[in-house]
Amino acid sequence: MTFADSPAGQTGFRSAEGVRKVPLRHPWWWVGGAALVLLVAMFVQLLVTNENMRWSVVLEYLFDGEILGGLVTTLELTVLAMVIGLAIGVLLAVMRLSANPLFRSVSWVWLWFFRGVPPLVQMVFWFNLATLIPTLKLGVPFGPALASWDTNTVISSFSAAILGLALTESAYAAEMIRAGIQAVSKGQTEAALAIGMSRFQVMRRVVLPQALRIVIPPIGNDLISMLKFTSLVSVLATPDLLYSAQMIYSRNYKTIPLLLVATIWYLVLTTLLTVAQQRVEKRLKTTHATAGRAANVRRLRFLPSFGKA
Repeated sequence: MTFADSPAGQTGFRSAEGVRKVPLRHPWWWVGGAALVLLVAMFVQLLVTNENMRWSVVLEYLFDGEILGGLVTTLELTVLAMVIGLAIGVLLAVMRLSANPLFRSVSWVWLWFFRGVPPLVQMVFWFNLATLIPTLKLGVPFGPALASWDTNTVISSFSAAILGLALTESAYAAEMIRAGIQAVSKGQTEAALAIGMSRFQVMRRVVLPQALRIVIPPIGNDLISMLKFTSLVSVLATPDLLYSAQMIYSRNYKTIPLLLVATIWYLVLTTLLTVAQQRVEKRLKTTHATAGRAANVRRLRFLPSFGKA
């Protein structure tokens, strides 16, 4: 709106409709964009023209049997570590919110320890557990053992990798799930208790489903991070994707092409996981919105009949 003189000689407002809009000029946008385009062009030229990349070798080993076997191992490590870590994380989150001080203390110590110790250190520790405990025993506490196993047989490089990754994930997942549980309104818990549900039923049917909807995005990021953390198991000679590539280039000395093969597969897997995460988030939002509309319809139908009564 602008000031203008009215026909009666009085000052009034005039609409700005129809006035041509002049966008702000941002010359530094053009400078920054040109610099980015130049850097991207230089990077692409390096990838295409540098003979040391040896793309023919990359294509030769991209679907090699040893590489694909390592890819399967990487996926197994990722899935198992996430499932075990999330299961323990849910339990720890519930313990952290418990009214029992012993449960809260044990949960806090677990989180403090496994968030503080790097997963690589844990893997090496579990792999060498036999030096501390040569035999694993199952029996009555402080009593006779009913069964025993050699620790080196039980704790292989694969199981040591699972332990290191899963226990680290459990600590981070517990904090994310705890935040999701606390985000659920206490009024819903009180209402569920008022209609006769037990606290376990309230947690399982009311709180956790809503909390999981909240923590899906960070859990998805954790899943992608876990996929990349599996590369640490190469230290234990576990034949994952990276270790398989290392074994091949230790024989043929084609280091860069084999590392590019591993990089391509990691990018493919992270892209697929990212797309899956976005679809799950979209599906949850759609389901939540549909449920909300249905609840509103039920309330609108109920109110008139209630008023007539």
